[in-house]
Amino acid sequence: MDVDEHAEELASALGVDKAEVRSDLENLLSYSVPIDEAKQSIRRKHGGDGGGDATPTTKDVAEITPEDGNVTVTVRVLSVGQRSIQYQGEEQVIREGEFADETGKISYTAWEDFGFEPGDSITVGNAGVREWDGRPELNVGQSSTVAVETTPVEVPYEVGGDSNLVDLRSGDRGRNVEVRVLESEERVIDGRDGETTIRSGVVADETGRLPFTDWKARSELREGHDFRFEDVYVREFRGVPQVNLSEFTTVTPLAREVDVDDEAPRMGIAEAVGSGGLFDVELVGNVLEVRDGSGLIERCPECGRVLQNGQCRSHGDVEGEDDMRVKAIVDDGTGTVTAVLDRELTEELYGGTMEEAMTAARDAMDKEVVADAIRKRIVGREYRVRGNLSVDDYGASVEASEFERSADDPDARASALLMEVRS
Repeated sequence: MDVDEHAEELASALGVDKAEVRSDLENLLSYSVPIDEAKQSIRRKHGGDGGGDATPTTKDVAEITPEDGNVTVTVRVLSVGQRSIQYQGEEQVIREGEFADETGKISYTAWEDFGFEPGDSITVGNAGVREWDGRPELNVGQSSTVAVETTPVEVPYEVGGDSNLVDLRSGDRGRNVEVRVLESEERVIDGRDGETTIRSGVVADETGRLPFTDWKARSELREGHDFRFEDVYVREFRGVPQVNLSEFTTVTPLAREVDVDDEAPRMGIAEAVGSGGLFDVELVGNVLEVRDGSGLIERCPECGRVLQNGQCRSHGDVEGEDDMRVKAIVDDGTGTVTAVLDRELTEELYGGTMEEAMTAARDAMDKEVVADAIRKRIVGREYRVRGNLSVDDYGASVEASEFERSADDPDARASALLMEVRS
């Protein structure tokens, strides 16, 4: 059902002008208010009862789909976080985290403080269902009910939000992490309320590294210091998870030093791609192909996009800026990924500077001689690539920070695989 159909349904039920209802509905949706909550708000505005559209169905968590309207669930509260958002032009505090039963976990957003805490067993009645990042999510609002259960709901999950960085995924809320600050800087951005001062950088623990943004710009988050962050949420930024600290995040100095490994975690390509995006990961595989658009290229001076026949898709006919890159398809037997190398790494693979590559292209009267030289060097050989992995509708790619011949011993790896198969 699209916005127009929702507006027509509401206008008919409330006996008001459809155009006004549609305008109110579009305004609420523009602030990312879930459709059920938006419709309830409009009903209250026009004197309706604010109730849901249908009788809620009692379901196990694993049975809930984005197509469900309203559901009733009996669950264990795994985590509770707080965050402020813009709602109808005003600040509103929401609670968010995860519920679980024996069949699975599900994220939730509570638009009021219902008083439940991690570890509580509750029955949530008339919770709305929406889709978030391809998965169902529960919305607990004014028309919902929350009742405490005297019999604990047994779940195969840890209660509480403690997590390692490597396990964080976009959409996580109410998480707690213990980290060392590796990079930290204060800067001013154009935020929703105008110019906003934030602090951003990179944090690390024993399992990996992630970028962070502190929306309160806490001055104590200095490089080389160790902290426990309680109640952070995770959002995708440039294709990888990012740790976000809000005004409700508790920051406590640690008495211990977080053991940070300078090496990136090594993963199989299929596992890495299945995560949906990773910051600073190491993959090893064979180069199957160097894609078209590698070697000498030109970029738009305005946006940095690669030009096609002298044209930028955003800025049209422009005077391009010379650059070099490689887009290499890497395969490890479990999956494939495109490794994208910048000018510096490309020059290392080519074995010469960009100026030397341009001279070779002019002599041959063909830019492809540069890409062909790189193909001869790397296709069919095994390489180790380190960088940030992003996954979208076009596939998986790694913005490489390192790209070099693998030092792994093939005989040792084959022996280890054979032992694994025999066992």
